[in-house]
Amino acid sequence: MKRVVVLSLLMIVAFNFSSCKSDKKSDEKKEDTIKTKTSAVAFSLEEAKNEINFVAYKTTEKVPVGGQFNKVDIISGGEGSSIKEAINNTEFSIPVSSIFTKDTSRDFKIQKFFFGVMDNTKLLSGKLLITDDTNGVAEIKMNGVTENVAFTYTIEGKVFKMEATMDITKWNASEALASLNTACLELHKGADGVSKTWSDVALNITSTF
Repeated sequence: MKRVVVLSLLMIVAFNFSSCKSDKKSDEKKEDTIKTKTSAVAFSLEEAKNEINFVAYKTTEKVPVGGQFNKVDIISGGEGSSIKEAINNTEFSIPVSSIFTKDTSRDFKIQKFFFGVMDNTKLLSGKLLITDDTNGVAEIKMNGVTENVAFTYTIEGKVFKMEATMDITKWNASEALASLNTACLELHKGADGVSKTWSDVALNITSTF
């Protein structure tokens, strides 16, 4: 009787051990699948370090005011066997709440008195299109309007850099610009006593893969 009990116990232990071993193999397979999925694409914008910098201008002397957006979401595309392929046809969105100019008061004013008076502009969205080895077009939606912005770019090693200039009046944003200038009236006055906020904004975007 004792022998039967011992054999039964041994069988149960052996079964449990084999089950654990099987589960472990299953988990290993899942991990391998995840690793394979991650490494299947040579270049991914979502995994790259993306820096979205801009320069706006104030006063008649056109004094530059720099800033950046700290977050960008890749909605579609953004992957490829080359950097150019990863950039081309990428759709993205940028929360305006992620704006950062190293001045919290300025950040608040830009969000409230500029983007805040626009139509449905909690996000800036768009699509990047590569046209040749040095040029491309960004389709940018803001204030309910979609406009094309031409850009130039370079690729050096694993670094993609693009530069462009936006004239925000093309997005029917003159009212928003006037609103911001009123909120920053004294701060945007130059030596001539005139308060001015310029409509052109320079963009400088870098993606390091």
